[in-house]
Amino acid sequence: MTQLPLPLLKKGYAMEVKKAHTRIVVLGAGLVGKAMAIDLKDSFSVTSVDINASVLSELKEEYEIDTLEADLSSSAAIADAVKDADIVVGAVPGHMGYDMLKTVIEAGKPIVDISFFDADPFELDELAKKHDVTAIVDCGVAPGMSNLILGYYNQKMEVESFECYVGGLPVVRSWPYEYKAPFSPIDVLEEYTRPARIRENGKDVVKKALSEPEYLELENIGTLEAFNTDGLRTLLKTMNIPNMKEKTLRYPGHIYLMRVLRDSGFFSQEKLDVGGTSVRPLDVSSKLLFDKWRLEEGEDEFTVMLVSVEGNEEGEKKRYSYHLFDRNDPGTGFSSMARTTGFTCTAAVHMLAEGIYTRKGISPPEYVGAEEGCFEYMMKYLEQRDVHYRLSK
Repeated sequence: MTQLPLPLLKKGYAMEVKKAHTRIVVLGAGLVGKAMAIDLKDSFSVTSVDINASVLSELKEEYEIDTLEADLSSSAAIADAVKDADIVVGAVPGHMGYDMLKTVIEAGKPIVDISFFDADPFELDELAKKHDVTAIVDCGVAPGMSNLILGYYNQKMEVESFECYVGGLPVVRSWPYEYKAPFSPIDVLEEYTRPARIRENGKDVVKKALSEPEYLELENIGTLEAFNTDGLRTLLKTMNIPNMKEKTLRYPGHIYLMRVLRDSGFFSQEKLDVGGTSVRPLDVSSKLLFDKWRLEEGEDEFTVMLVSVEGNEEGEKKRYSYHLFDRNDPGTGFSSMARTTGFTCTAAVHMLAEGIYTRKGISPPEYVGAEEGCFEYMMKYLEQRDVHYRLSK
């Protein structure tokens, strides 16, 4: 038996036998990538890959995780990093995600990915099947667990409606943004500009991001505002359900501020000439917001998600609702977003390693949820790590 780090033992994590023969390469060592490498290290031989030498040094010195310094914007560097991997975990920024995934598939390596890129992952489905690769994509909290829950219930009942409300926020509200980004600010800003695709009465419709605001009163939190974002992603292709939507949650007032910045051009991807230098306003805004939105070490924050699935089950109208409320873990130092996103992904890694999930090609989480035993495995894995989805009917 390998002893878990003391903070993890205090949290009651299950002891696991070291599977030294299974080599996991984690591409990206940001807040979530780092947490995933630590979570996986007591079950597998793990190598963390990133361009940030200081983060890698911490992982190596404090957690005895093997590391590799590499520029993950380079396909050649990725191919070299994964050449000896049995399973790859993708945790790079969204704008690098598609090329990273393609490179890993071409290397013939199974992968679980949380990179959340804009492009349709099914464009790589035939490539993955050609290389006999299982590629689980969008495997975080939302997209991720929200999809998995829907996939599970879609096998049990005739689903008529799916709703997901989700957000990650700091406990302390600080002017002017009252928000912190647990991942790259540029990925957040793109959510505020990318048109939101939803389904209403059997028809796919497109609505402006940040549109249709509504207020929700939530236990442990109070009032939050919700707005349309493009979070359904693969569900629009994989699920024949007449009504589906996803909304993002923020503190009241955030929508107005982001609309002002967006409509003033601060999130534009069109290059401007500024003193002879060509720049994208989006890149400048992301750079300016990086420090403002960065979570401080140990800062108290939470993730909240409401998922509702409604339809007919054995001739009866049924509604299943899941409520997640998770806070950062001071014992491990993991942020809530790292926990809720990262542990969903690492659970899927275990499913691949243990042969529980074997479907070849591109697999969004709704495919995983539909497979026998996977939903129960995921819920148990998260429960062991104190991530709790509370069911109400």
